Amino acid sequence: MQKGDSSRIILEEYAISNAVEHSIVQKGEPWSIEKFAENLKVEIIREGDNGRELEFDLIGCAPALANAFRRILLSEVPSMAIEKVFIRNNTSLIQDEVLAHRLGLLPLRADPRLFEYPALPVSEDEDASDQDTLRYELKVTCSLNPHPRKDSRRPEDIYINDNVYSRDVKWVPLGQQAEIYPKGEEQLGVLEGDILICKMRPGQEIHAFMHAVKGIGKDHAKFSPVATATYRMLPEIKLTKPVKGEMAERLKGCFSPGVIEIVRDKKNGPDDREARVKNARYDSCSRNVFRHNDLKECVQLTRVPDHFIFTIESLGALPPAVLFLEAVKTLKAKCRTFIEEIDNIA
Repeated sequence: MQKGDSSRIILEEYAISNAVEHSIVQKGEPWSIEKFAENLKVEIIREGDNGRELEFDLIGCAPALANAFRRILLSEVPSMAIEKVFIRNNTSLIQDEVLAHRLGLLPLRADPRLFEYPALPVSEDEDASDQDTLRYELKVTCSLNPHPRKDSRRPEDIYINDNVYSRDVKWVPLGQQAEIYPKGEEQLGVLEGDILICKMRPGQEIHAFMHAVKGIGKDHAKFSPVATATYRMLPEIKLTKPVKGEMAERLKGCFSPGVIEIVRDKKNGPDDREARVKNARYDSCSRNVFRHNDLKECVQLTRVPDHFIFTIESLGALPPAVLFLEAVKTLKAKCRTFIEEIDNIA
């Protein structure tokens, strides 16, 4: 059994010996909102080049709070998605129900904060509210290319509109939306234009109108604003004794790339290779080191119980930092409602 700091979760070969000690709040330490606010920190670590991915550290909180943020991001932060599809004509091979389902999963650029939740069932009528509904149209007809490339048998050369893509879905303003949203397609169109909806052949046509509304992932996954939202405890790796030579190379291979590095020191003699912990943050908790009897006594694997590596991947309508703030606001509103209900019962 590994021995280490009691403030860390210790990973052994077949078990976690002290997980219960860190499950909620350590015994003998009274909880206070002042101490919690003082210890809670959020540190931005990395932001993706496309602005859709964010990695940050959530420090000084219990796993329950980190998991609450994750669940709220997945199922309670709203987004806009196509809810109703009104098919005027569909002579393609894809069934109406499957076509409607595929259209409903198309990600939209629309900012859900600009719209209200729908008060009435969505209808195809022109009087649909411009405050809670976005209207789109898909109208594509496949035909033969009158000037195909010579000797080519590729469908994209001999047919026109044989592939129906998400870029063929066009925004149709409702009410005063043309004046309210002057950027039009740039602000409210489909997020990605190269999503394949279906394939067609000459003579086939798809014509449909769609209504998008504001909703949450708890009702349907299409309303979830994130691709993924994950967290994990910060890993810590300590070498309890020097690991040199061939053992150092094997130790490096037991962990993810970037966790262990090999340094050379001439003081170590002819074989001057020695293993050092470079960045334990990249450790994936594989425990491969326990497969080697001569290495497992040289390493101590632990996790920091109140330090979480949080990763958010947004679909793109809102930046991940904004989504996290929306999750915080949602949790705050839930806590306020809960406190009011308790006061009413008391």
